[in-house]
Amino acid sequence: MDAPMKRLILVALISLTSSFAMADTLTLKPGHPDTYVVVKGDTLWDISAKFLNDPWRWPKLWNANPQIANPHLIYPGDRLTLVFIDGQPRLVVKPQVRKSPEGRVMPKGGAIPAVNLELIQPYLSQNRVVDDEWYAQQPMILGGESPSRFHIERDVIYVQAELPVGMKVAAYDAGRIFTDKTTEETLGREVILTASGRVVESGPISKIQISTNLRETRPGNRVLPIEDEALMSAYFMPKPADVTDAYVLGTEKDIREVGKLDVVYISKGETDGVEPGDVFAIHRDGETVVIDKNGTPVPSIDRSAYGDLMATFGSDSAIKLPDVYHGNLMVFKVFDKVSMGLIMINNRPVRTDDKLSVPAETGLAGE
Repeated sequence: MDAPMKRLILVALISLTSSFAMADTLTLKPGHPDTYVVVKGDTLWDISAKFLNDPWRWPKLWNANPQIANPHLIYPGDRLTLVFIDGQPRLVVKPQVRKSPEGRVMPKGGAIPAVNLELIQPYLSQNRVVDDEWYAQQPMILGGESPSRFHIERDVIYVQAELPVGMKVAAYDAGRIFTDKTTEETLGREVILTASGRVVESGPISKIQISTNLRETRPGNRVLPIEDEALMSAYFMPKPADVTDAYVLGTEKDIREVGKLDVVYISKGETDGVEPGDVFAIHRDGETVVIDKNGTPVPSIDRSAYGDLMATFGSDSAIKLPDVYHGNLMVFKVFDKVSMGLIMINNRPVRTDDKLSVPAETGLAGE
């Protein structure tokens, strides 16, 4: 092998190694603190956001210290100090132990969570997306002992199924049907928790006493077993999503635009490889400008119906601008073909049909 070829291979290897190193480099936020004392109400995401442009990368920031590799070891009162190990920023913990005059160690309280669990706890047990045909086959509420059209806490309702006495169940109302906008495949039926209760009498028509209710339960609602995942530990280890062609299916509140700490449904689920903790970047389609006969770019707000036609169906005079970054979200609950995500950062409002992609390592700055 001649010398020029060897030099070329060496340069390529150095470039490739440098690219991997750059991709794995944490970017500190300008003006970051050198130390931080954890306080009650903090989350791992919030603390990381004080140091990093990409707060979802907190595992990388803390993975050099075995004391805080497990977030359950981070407590209010702990002092976190920013150090550099092999040129990379890392957080180390220095427990702040306070003693009373008698020398007793004061308890710290509970460990801080990954994210604010109050924001997602209701959805861990309440919101589900299920197969529509399967839902239609589940036991149906026929009515109740009360002549009312709707039933609430302590009411006894009748269900068209023989269910074992003592079984814990939940009543659901049918919500939206989600479909893939490209293939028109049905992705699932949203079902909305109305109440929970326990079977008090079994038979061809069983009786259920409602113990808690979130909204009025009515005839036609379906009864499903309480999900095991309702008892799951809501700890999430964030990582970049490895799924393509995903988009926002809809907002949990069924409104036009949502923002930080709101919940959305996305178009991919367990069968596509989505897992709790997956982080997606959110983008809006870039605008298409049309060059008019004078050579001037005309934005969509100013162009004619003919210009809209050229922009829609393509033309040499139509130019698509880059997609616009709107924020990121973290998946916290996964169904078969649909998942739910919490918007952690948004620079602009998030809407249905916004694109989801693998987050760029340096593209998540801002809050």
